[in-house]
Amino acid sequence: MTIINPINYDQIDHVVLRARDIDIMLTFYRDVLGCEVVKHNEPMGLYHLRAGSSMIDLVDMNGKLGPDGGAAPGLEGHNMDHFALRLTRFDGPALQAWFSQQGVEVGGEVQRFGAKGDGPSMYLNDPEGNRLELKGPEKIAT
Repeated sequence: MTIINPINYDQIDHVVLRARDIDIMLTFYRDVLGCEVVKHNEPMGLYHLRAGSSMIDLVDMNGKLGPDGGAAPGLEGHNMDHFALRLTRFDGPALQAWFSQQGVEVGGEVQRFGAKGDGPSMYLNDPEGNRLELKGPEKIAT
């Protein structure tokens, strides 16, 4: 049975940068570039800044999420955790089936905050190990 590709892109939802010095990074993105801090997840050490219709997320290396990505930014460590591609619609089972058919391992559906609010997400790696998030539309409150 052939499965039809269920991916329809809208925009890049957000970029996540890992920060050795969160105060310097916040000052730069907020005060120099003019991004607005729209959410601070203090327990996770995560700041969400609005950049137009997209987001830049800063992960404090000293916070809960910081060590998850490996070494701090520098010659031996990456400062980009992942990038997110926003989808116009999100069908978790269809995405799982598509990636399974393609031989690509993908994580289960989780809820994450992005440029347009909370909604479903799924994570996978490209062939060179770069982490991607497929970000679905925000959930509408009922």
